[in-house]
Amino acid sequence: MIRLTQLSLPLDHPESALRQAILERLSLKSEELLDFTVFKRSYDARKKNTEITFVYIIHLHTQDDEAVLARFKDDPQVMPAPDTRYHPVATAPEGLQERPIVIGFGPCGLFAAMILAQMGFRPIVLERGRNVRQRTQDTWALWRQHVLSPESNVQFGEGGAGLFSDGKLYSQVKDPKFYGRKVMQEFVKAGAPDNILYVSKPHIGTFRLTSVVAKMRAEIIELGGEIRFESKVSDLLIDQDQIQGVVLEDGTQLLSRHVVLALGHSARDTFRMLHRNGVFIEPKPFAIGFRIEHPQTMINQARLGKYAGHEALGAADYKLVYHASNGRAVYSFCMCPGGQVVAATSEEGRVVTNGMSQYSRKERNANAGIVVGIHPEQDFPGGPLAGVELQEKLESLAYQLGGCNYNAPAQLVGDFIKNQPSTALGEVQPSYQPGIQLCNLAEALPDYVIEAIREALPAFGKQIRGFDREDALLTGIESRTSSPVRITRHAETLQSLNIRGLYPAGEGAGYAGGILSAGIDGIKVAEAVALDMLDQQD
Repeated sequence: MIRLTQLSLPLDHPESALRQAILERLSLKSEELLDFTVFKRSYDARKKNTEITFVYIIHLHTQDDEAVLARFKDDPQVMPAPDTRYHPVATAPEGLQERPIVIGFGPCGLFAAMILAQMGFRPIVLERGRNVRQRTQDTWALWRQHVLSPESNVQFGEGGAGLFSDGKLYSQVKDPKFYGRKVMQEFVKAGAPDNILYVSKPHIGTFRLTSVVAKMRAEIIELGGEIRFESKVSDLLIDQDQIQGVVLEDGTQLLSRHVVLALGHSARDTFRMLHRNGVFIEPKPFAIGFRIEHPQTMINQARLGKYAGHEALGAADYKLVYHASNGRAVYSFCMCPGGQVVAATSEEGRVVTNGMSQYSRKERNANAGIVVGIHPEQDFPGGPLAGVELQEKLESLAYQLGGCNYNAPAQLVGDFIKNQPSTALGEVQPSYQPGIQLCNLAEALPDYVIEAIREALPAFGKQIRGFDREDALLTGIESRTSSPVRITRHAETLQSLNIRGLYPAGEGAGYAGGILSAGIDGIKVAEAVALDMLDQQD
């Protein structure tokens, strides 16, 4: 198979033009090109007011691949295609009694369980929250009725925190074994749109993702796995630094010498339990800030010029970074085109925001986190859980500023820059549910964060016209950008530094950031578990 890169075509090209372009690029006759697939499609918008082009990576077969490769041996855009297929590393032996335990059923736990099930290891999944249907109802109760369910919400339940997001499936992690391709293929098999296999920034959308996750759960069960919802792990069974099993909140004990710790970044009570049991944990950097909202039409115009609104391009996104004079990095995070800001707390008396989009991305506003990186030594010195304690303090303050009813504190960008409270909204209407309370957000976060964001917004306005418009809306607070801890593991075995058989994984453990990277980490850990279980059988 041959890989052809940097193949450019006009935005509105007919479907037949792609085959013709391949033939011309490789000087092939029509009958010599046997088949081809689009591996990746992105767009080049550097000339947004003259011409935007699609740029393709193509995998193809010809009548004589070796001859074509030899003819283009000095062309860096023509090369052998890599093997992107997934190859299982093990098969469970007949009669294997031990069953691995997976704690958490977010993207990491989902793929750890899926891979283990596909290899025949019959995992037991323990999820503290509820299934997607019940979880959706519980989440809407907060958004519509101000009623929080602490164990079933945006953070906890089947699908994890990524379920109520944009369903974004791109990542910058290194992936030499193409595990990300396996993640995409499993999603497509479960009903996700097949274009996620090739578009440059794939997404599924929140409510389409719910049905995809449910179908994947069904496959795990069909392969011999078991999913237990509302099964919170309250303790570990450890003997001589070897995991022996777990204890559930109802007192049930489950025995296994292989436990995958696929926690979300909000499992604070579980972090404390692990710390109490002596599991090695260390603080790690994360980021805090606000959500910002603009009209999506404004973002489209700024990013796509005369092509704004083009059906093939959809809603435009952005990625921004600014280095403030106080030494802080300010950047956009989890940008959701045509979406909404959502209530994302998992604890009573606290307010947290996040962003979400449907597959269509056709809501009125664009939103993104505008956040500032913070570091343990500089900003929250103390023990391993000092970052957790800082998050809790700031989220409680946001709850008070919002009126103590899960409304979120908010402020117009113009007022924020001028350091004066907002009293009325402009054209940009808030999408946050259950509601907002206008105030001065300078009270919500540490001064160094406020100063950095206040300086960054006009700079962002020079990159995206209108970004710092007076009536753009900031809503607080964005505090759970990533885990504030790392449950450190060995680089080779992927086991805890000091507890054998315990496999910290995914976002909560500090080894992923988003659906795709969490899924990839779940696959890696599942393979490590399977190989270790086979070693112990020998």
